[in-house]
Amino acid sequence: MTAALVATGLALVFTIGVHREGGDERETAVAVPDQRPQPRQSVPGAALEAPVDRPRQSDQDELDAWADEVAGATGVPVRVAAAYGRAEMWLRGEQPECRLSWSTLAGIGRVESHHGTLDGNRIGEDGRAERPIIGIPLDGSPGVREIRDTDDGRLDADISWDRAVGPMQFLPTTWERWGARATSDGNEPDPQDIDDAALAAARYLCSHGGDLATAQGWWDSVLAYNNSVEYGQDVFSGADAYAKATPRQ
Repeated sequence: MTAALVATGLALVFTIGVHREGGDERETAVAVPDQRPQPRQSVPGAALEAPVDRPRQSDQDELDAWADEVAGATGVPVRVAAAYGRAEMWLRGEQPECRLSWSTLAGIGRVESHHGTLDGNRIGEDGRAERPIIGIPLDGSPGVREIRDTDDGRLDADISWDRAVGPMQFLPTTWERWGARATSDGNEPDPQDIDDAALAAARYLCSHGGDLATAQGWWDSVLAYNNSVEYGQDVFSGADAYAKATPRQ
């Protein structure tokens, strides 16, 4: 991450986020080759599109059937696939020029928390992680950026240092700006809720004004999410594998 991104509160955390030692290393059903493309030279393949969003009537049955198909092909938990798909549906209406695919969100979710399953955790039917997903303290230890507490421990239960939170690993300051409630239940946005986290991540990725179906736009957005080429390559590997497992029809 660049210092400027951290200073403005717009950076997310990967390498300094969830502690991965001793974590759940189960591989997803689809093989994810370790690809190392150069930035802005290629874009992940085109995945099966999420259903059409129908704001004035229920589209839940279509989304559920789609999520079942995606989960069966990729190994992404079906409840999590539905959240990624819903975020694509919403952004298709809000910012159609962005052309965000759920597979990019899945690529990020795979890297950040293995879709909420790291260390034996899981996302429940209500969309929330069974155990809060909270990263290591950003206390300036070797290899870790120093970010003192910004939220009085409200999101990360740490009043000394900030920590990345939720299955998509938001910093508290980033969540403060981009957090969004994916359901109209009147509750506050929750970074531990996969629906809220996926929607916020989608809006963040699309906030840079690029076309994520192009190599330039995709890399610019993902590197804004985490300014590390290795991170972008890891996300690319997952997104491309998920897309190839669910080719656009």
